[in-house]
Parts: sequence; C-alpha cells; structure tokens
Amino acid sequence: MRNCNCNTRFDCTLLAIAASIIVGITAAILSFTAIITVSTAFLWVALGIAVVYLAILLVASVGARPFRNDCSCDSIPLILAGILLAILTALILLAIELPATSVLNAIIIGVLVGSLALIFTASACFIKCVTAFDCCDD
Repeated sequence: MRNCNCNTRFDCTLLAIAASIIVGITAAILSFTAIITVSTAFLWVALGIAVVYLAILLVASVGARPFRNDCSCDSIPLILAGILLAILTALILLAIELPATSVLNAIIIGVLVGSLALIFTASACFIKCVTAFDCCDD
C-alpha cells in the first residue's frame, strides 16, 4: 500500500483557492467594465469542460478506490466543488438573458471563471500530490 506524506498539500489547496478567487474577481471586474464579453460558445465550452471533468473524476474515483491515500482527501472535494459550481453557473447564464454590463451578470461570470480556475488549479494540486517524491511503500 502506498502512503503519501504530502506536507505541502494544504499550501497547494490554499493557493488554488486564492488563485481562483483572484481570477474570478478579475473576470467579474473586466466583464462589468465590458473589457471582456462572454459569448454563448464560451458558456457551452465551459459546461462541456465541467461535464468532462466530472466524468473523468467519476471514472478515476471508481478505479482508484483500492489505492486511496491522503493526497486525494484534500484535492478531490475542491475539484468537485469547482465542477458543480461551473455547471450551475454555466446553466444559469445559458438560461437567463442578462444585460452584458449588469452587476449580476458580472458576478455570475466571475463565479464561472473562478470555478473553472479552481478546477484547473485543484487538479494541478492533485497531480502534484500524487506524484510527490516523499511517498514510500509500506
């Protein structure tokens, strides 16, 4: 059985959360000032990315059940939270027509972009933790 001593996993997940919050706030500000606009194609791509990540996470969690270690306990809930938040916000933006420069639209776009950033950064933390060099065999 493989036992990982991931001493840096809390730092990585906190950095992932902080980075996604910064990216989300930046996207909301840029959306509100109309520097960036979000098209319907971007919303469909974001929804597709989240659904594909959800399928990969489902397959990986079923396949990795006997090899469960401490590394997955911190990153997997972050990835799942990002996936579900991205799916929810993409569906909200696809279902409701809001003015491009409204505050509510900017907040929802910020949450969507922040949740996508959370998916990617938490996935990087998970990969970093699983491939850590401080793992030993029992």
